[in-house]
Amino acid sequence: MTAAFLAACGGGPGANSELTSALGGDTTRTHVSQNSFSLPSPLLSNLERRQFEVGDSFFTQNWVTAPASTKARDGLGPTFVAQACSSCHTRGGRGVPPAPLEETAKLGLVLLLSVPGADPTTGSPAPIPNYGQKLQDRSIIGVPAEGRVQVSYEMITGKYGDGTVYELRVPTFEAVALEHGPFPDGAMVGPRLAPQVIGLGLLEAIEAESILAAADPDDADGDGISGRANMVADARSDSLVLGRFGWKANVPTLEQQVALAFLTDIGVSSDLHPEENCPGVQKECAAAPNGGSPELTTSRLEAVTFYMKVLSVPARRNVDDPDVQAGERLFTEFGCASCHTVTQRTGDSDIETLAHQVFHPFTDLLLHDMGEGLADNRPHFTASGSEWRTPPLWGIGLLDEVSKGSMLLHDGRARNVSEAILWHGGEGEASKEAFRLADAEERAQILKFLDSL
Repeated sequence: MTAAFLAACGGGPGANSELTSALGGDTTRTHVSQNSFSLPSPLLSNLERRQFEVGDSFFTQNWVTAPASTKARDGLGPTFVAQACSSCHTRGGRGVPPAPLEETAKLGLVLLLSVPGADPTTGSPAPIPNYGQKLQDRSIIGVPAEGRVQVSYEMITGKYGDGTVYELRVPTFEAVALEHGPFPDGAMVGPRLAPQVIGLGLLEAIEAESILAAADPDDADGDGISGRANMVADARSDSLVLGRFGWKANVPTLEQQVALAFLTDIGVSSDLHPEENCPGVQKECAAAPNGGSPELTTSRLEAVTFYMKVLSVPARRNVDDPDVQAGERLFTEFGCASCHTVTQRTGDSDIETLAHQVFHPFTDLLLHDMGEGLADNRPHFTASGSEWRTPPLWGIGLLDEVSKGSMLLHDGRARNVSEAILWHGGEGEASKEAFRLADAEERAQILKFLDSL
């Protein structure tokens, strides 16, 4: 899931001669503040900058109940989990998991729902009858919310090789106060925390052949790493294509990620998802007024997608610090870069600033089995219940600045980078053990290196 690292720059003694401070290539900015994840690429044209601003407004401003005088943004719900994209991705950063047993959950963590089997048309997980594919814990007036998300934690302890004790949180997520009856036997629930949204246009512009060339599903080279591609339904071509986005690489394009989030998070329809998100039993939901058909026009979907494509990537910091450079070398020695691929390249793009870039996201965009400790046992397309897409590491050192917290992994269980590393199992077990058994100075160096990203 998360944990692995790399870097070098400025002629220092780093392990990767290609790595520079410009993690996002030409999209990189050196600005450091709470807005580091919400700035445009510095090389946009005037026309592109205007399109960015339009997309920004539809990303950050709340949608309202229809009918309303605000015709561009009416159509919220009827059930929803947030009123705006930025409700979960505040300032482009990460969501916040709920506190234990709190009545009103914070924004940014959702529960994906399914039952065994798959949709016969798309191959996506089969929804839970009466509820659909995501629990909607909020609603407009006159329509009941579907339920609430509740979490509790059990603490487990372990020891580093030098005897230092650490604690990890084991979460249990529940759907409570269910409005439309209990979930059926065999129901699968997958918690998902909203990630930061920087650099997504660069990830989309990597040529599919390059990602697929790095896959090794049968571990032919015997290194214990078996990266697999998730082949998913493409709503535009009606075919199976490479998945890139989502915690299980379950969405193929950024446009489709945006449209799906508008439907299942805000309750806003688009030409990709023209039907309201109202399972058949939810009569009040189906009877509620809407904001038009579709509620999110094609031009506005394009603007939000463009906005997310050209968000800049923050530059690395403290690259000349000897401890940062030592941490980079250890990152390589511990095998972290086997999944968190340091350098990627884009191909052609209709957005000039994204075309033919060398950049450093620290991800291969492939699925890896991370062991039973992190498994949610909910498959998604060809991803198993214990497989996760390698998350990018760029920006990880700025999470406290932007999101006021560093809750990591797919469900926010890790309270810091050390805990995220210690949760690695399966294909990440060897790298996790190398970190766990390292001495305190080496552990601090790796963490300092990650903080530079």
